[in-house]
This record gives sequence, C-alpha cells and structure tokens, in this order.
Amino acid sequence: MTLVGLRAARPLDAGSVGEIMAACNARHEWLPQLYSGAEMIGFAGDMIDAGWVRVAQYEGAVLGFIARNAGEVHGLYLRPQAQGRGIARALMHEAQRDTGALGLWSFVANERATRFYRKAGFVEVTRTDGAANDVGLPDIRYEWQRESA
Repeated sequence: MTLVGLRAARPLDAGSVGEIMAACNARHEWLPQLYSGAEMIGFAGDMIDAGWVRVAQYEGAVLGFIARNAGEVHGLYLRPQAQGRGIARALMHEAQRDTGALGLWSFVANERATRFYRKAGFVEVTRTDGAANDVGLPDIRYEWQRESA
C-alpha cells in the first residue's frame, strides 16, 4: 500500500477519527470501555476543532491519525488492518520534524505501543499506578528530544 498523504484533519473527519479510536480501544481486552461511539466522535471533533489532528489517508479513506497539542501527543491510532505498514511511523516522524521535544502517556499493558515508542526514540521517564488517569490503569510517561547536531 502506498501512503497517499498526511494532512490536517477536517471537521468531517470526526466520524472516521472517532471510529478508529473506538475500534482500537475495543481490541484491548484489558482496557475498560468507558465511552460510547458517539462520545468518541465528540472527542475527535473537539481535537479536530482545536487543530490537534493530522490524518493519514489512502484513496480518500482515513487510515489513522495523530493528535498533538504542541509537544504533547494525546493519541496515535490506526485502523487495525492498517497497522504494520509504516503509517504510524510516518505520522510520528512528521510530528518529530515539527518540534524539538515530544511527550506522551501510554498504558503499561499496551506492549505494542511500548515497542513502537522506543523504536521512535522515546525514553521512559516515569511510571504510575494509574490513579491519575480516567481508567485507573498503570501507565508510562515517555519523552523524546531531538538530538543536537
């Protein structure tokens, strides 16, 4: 598959972005499902309206997205059938090109994400018991900083 492009999300992408979040979260047996599909679309719309979301598309279909506010990554999701094709790497590389430092949280149980973030140059800076997140699951704080030339 050839990646057609990365672009800023538009308001009409909220349905696709929300659907992708819901589909990804539903695949994790360990993750409590706290929000409905409609709520996920609402969250997606809010992030798009704030200018945080870049989408990856192929033949007009949204395959995944990254949500980033300045140096904080709030989400990186792909349709399950689009995983393993370099799309998340392209979204993350674009974010890394745009800034000198990024940070994000990921759940300890999300081993695939842990491998991805480490390969992308992120380092673990702390772990928590999850008391401060909305699902109460242990999480990891990762940070990335551009190396000086």
